Amino acid sequence: MTKARKKKRVVIAGGGTAGWMTAAAMGKVLEKVCDVTLVESDAIGTVGVGEATIPTLVTYNRLLGIDEAQLMSALRATFKLGIAFENWTDVGHRYIHSFGITGKDHWTAGFQHFWRRGRELGVAGEFGDYCLELIAAEQERFKHLPDLGLNYAYHLDATAYAGFLREIAERHGVVRREGKISEVRRTEDGNIASLVLEDGSEIAGDLFVDCTGFRALLIDGALGVGYEDWSHWLPCDRAIAVQTASVRPPRPYTRSIAHEAGWRWQIPLQHRTGNGTVYCSRYMSDDEARGKLLGDIEGECLSEPRQIRFRTGTRRAHWHRNCIAIGLSSGFIEPLESTSIHMIQRSVMRLMQMFPREGVHQPDIDEFNRQTAYEIEHIRDFIILHYHLTNRSDTPFWRHCRTMEIPDSLRHRMALFQQAGRVFRANDELFAENSWTQVMLGQGLMPQSHHPVADVMTEAEVTRFLSYITDNVNKTVAGLPMHKDYLDSYCPATNSER
Repeated sequence: MTKARKKKRVVIAGGGTAGWMTAAAMGKVLEKVCDVTLVESDAIGTVGVGEATIPTLVTYNRLLGIDEAQLMSALRATFKLGIAFENWTDVGHRYIHSFGITGKDHWTAGFQHFWRRGRELGVAGEFGDYCLELIAAEQERFKHLPDLGLNYAYHLDATAYAGFLREIAERHGVVRREGKISEVRRTEDGNIASLVLEDGSEIAGDLFVDCTGFRALLIDGALGVGYEDWSHWLPCDRAIAVQTASVRPPRPYTRSIAHEAGWRWQIPLQHRTGNGTVYCSRYMSDDEARGKLLGDIEGECLSEPRQIRFRTGTRRAHWHRNCIAIGLSSGFIEPLESTSIHMIQRSVMRLMQMFPREGVHQPDIDEFNRQTAYEIEHIRDFIILHYHLTNRSDTPFWRHCRTMEIPDSLRHRMALFQQAGRVFRANDELFAENSWTQVMLGQGLMPQSHHPVADVMTEAEVTRFLSYITDNVNKTVAGLPMHKDYLDSYCPATNSER
């Protein structure tokens, strides 16, 4: 008979969104092959200000078997169809980066080429007129449309989401240990052997996941993995967050409003609004940022403003020896496109796909690090694009962003689009062609030419083609209920928060 294989011991250091997303997935999928222990302390707070997500979280929740309506009711969540960028291109200018697909592509060229031809002929409207999700967002309408593939995400309370996931994880055998980590013990060959808590208890493991946030107690504190600083490309280094009472029905999109030295967010839940400002301390003091945020918000403050200091960048290795960094311990890119929870999710899924059957092997480590680095650099470039591609020169901050050096990879993407409207998506990049197109057009970069396939159509054919799309979009949106009404029927908020 085959000898029973010993279960692998996985120790997750830290809770919060990163810790409990990891624990819930491992418990759900690997309960029979590993014992999972999560160590966290109630005395240590989490950053947990992020309340906006992207559509990949919908898939993650489905993989865990989460009932969406139940989750949204418990978290008092709302739907999100995109992000409105205000004052980014110019003061007073506004555009939406939606989650949808704009128009209809041809296999040789994206819809932007046909749209540009229509603009040349004077028969095309704004690029966003051809996107279902964008028009629905503008009109504040929403409904699940499985047949049409309406793309959406959530506005939710990240701390409450972690609590929801904790219940799932513990149902699948994950053990939570309360306590602060006082020591990380290592083996003679340099791997992590165990975590020692302040009460003297020791938790041994085979594989350790560092979810200790910016402190990075394991990956950096114990293993000394370095950090690659990206603040020369993304200079904002501080944020202040505050919650306010709702003063209007929740919009199905996030607002990102640029200011003199950064930007501020507005994220509506069913019962309150999440607000915050991201800024560069070289160009705006903490007092100025706090005063500006409190002067701009709407509604009564429900919490004290909380300041967060950060440094944009990434770990030089995300998996080192027998330790994997997930969440803020692995690096940080500011929340402009709501990618923080997505990066947690991707790391969790990647770890699950590459989970070692026996010991830890270097080829797995190398591939995990290669994929993670590629993905985070792609997201980094997309965020830099918003700052660098702007007409603003009204403040020292924006003059710096306009003239700063950018990565060669981003410079190439911009040149390719400017010359002929081309965007190529490589491998499993998060942001697809339509996202890059929406933001580059929104930030003022108009292609100088278009693909010749768009010239095959006559003016009448282009006109009919574009009109057909807008007619369908407008007809579909007109049949959708208001976002607030749909929330009230689909996922009414419960009276208690988790």
